[in-house]
Amino acid sequence: MQIMRNRPEAYSRKRGRKFSTSRRNLHMATWEGVPATIFQVLLQGPFLTGFLLYLGASSGQIGFVIALTTLVNVAQVGVAFLIQRLPSRKWALVTFVGLHRLLWSSTGLVPFLFPRPLWVTAFITLYALAFTANTAGAVLWSSVISDLVPPRVRGRYFGIRNTLLNALGSLVLYGGGVVLDHYPGGQGFLILYIVVWIFSTANIVVFFFYPDVPFEKSDERKFVPMFKKPLHDGLFMKSTLFLSLWLLLQNVTVPLYSYVMLQLLHINYQTLSLLNVFQTLFMMASFYFWGNLNAKYSNKLLLFWTLPIIAVSSLLWGLLSVFPALLVLVAVHIVFGVGVGGFNQLAFNFIIGDTPKKERPMYMAMYAALTGLASFFGPLVGGKVYEWIEEWPHWVQVYGMQLIIGGLMIVLIMLLGRRILKDV
Repeated sequence: MQIMRNRPEAYSRKRGRKFSTSRRNLHMATWEGVPATIFQVLLQGPFLTGFLLYLGASSGQIGFVIALTTLVNVAQVGVAFLIQRLPSRKWALVTFVGLHRLLWSSTGLVPFLFPRPLWVTAFITLYALAFTANTAGAVLWSSVISDLVPPRVRGRYFGIRNTLLNALGSLVLYGGGVVLDHYPGGQGFLILYIVVWIFSTANIVVFFFYPDVPFEKSDERKFVPMFKKPLHDGLFMKSTLFLSLWLLLQNVTVPLYSYVMLQLLHINYQTLSLLNVFQTLFMMASFYFWGNLNAKYSNKLLLFWTLPIIAVSSLLWGLLSVFPALLVLVAVHIVFGVGVGGFNQLAFNFIIGDTPKKERPMYMAMYAALTGLASFFGPLVGGKVYEWIEEWPHWVQVYGMQLIIGGLMIVLIMLLGRRILKDV
């Protein structure tokens, strides 16, 4: 009888330890996102475009740089196979994440280390190397975080994490815009990069405390059979190919919004930052909205309903012909924030929730590779088109492209989206 009484207590204590470890891991993953958010916000979006313009980049070169981050995702297929041979994911994760952070933040040294004619070339070289390292780091992090977060709390956890980090990102975004308006040119970017160097280093340090969670590996040991697993999953491949086509269209214009506003509409950095803050705030609000709907409806069905919202945000640019620019741009960023917030969250849930656990790294890599290729060609095409239409009427350059892309998005939703994503 004494033994029987002790067993439940031991089991309870054991459960308590497991729960405590799980909570510590989730807190670690959340806190890791704080320095990551701070330095990443200051190195991308309007600040990336602004820094490239300061270095002397053309719209085509800006489009190429933006596209580079997704092109290298193709290599994730090979990484997904190679990580199956790792005895531990943690130190590989620390290594590649560290390389990415160091190389990306070193782009701020370009004006100090190279003559002016080489600034853009040097930036592109460092940027490409950084995101090549990030290819491995992204696969490893996605694999670790999917094992780290228990399925029963996954939706709630990522909703809270995304909300907190996006709130922080909004503050950093606005602060960065204020700095660049008060200290234009090289001085402002130097201040931003000092902040970047501090928090990118802090982010690397936090990864040393990441847990080394057990890795449930694929049953396949050879590359070709493992590679074929997602290819033979018809529902997964149809959805992924459709989303790739969608992202190709979306990225023809969206990544170049900052270029249009800075270069063609002559909006200052503070206003541009505020617009992005509006977008982020509504994106945060949408996490709760889409998360609640996700408890009732499937990832794919809700993913479908984010698409018309994104298309409408592109079409809203046409209102610049009749309404004040600031009013229209606020509306564009709000609607886009609601749509893209749901899209990103539901696409991630689709990949880590609707795919087999043992094969998940290869599924994630396949999704990243296909959508990465599409997202690469989008900004590249968009940047080149803006160069071609440089002598065209001003309205064509400012909102003509967005109207065409928005219309094509609606056609794509009606022809393919309804059949592939919407549950019947």
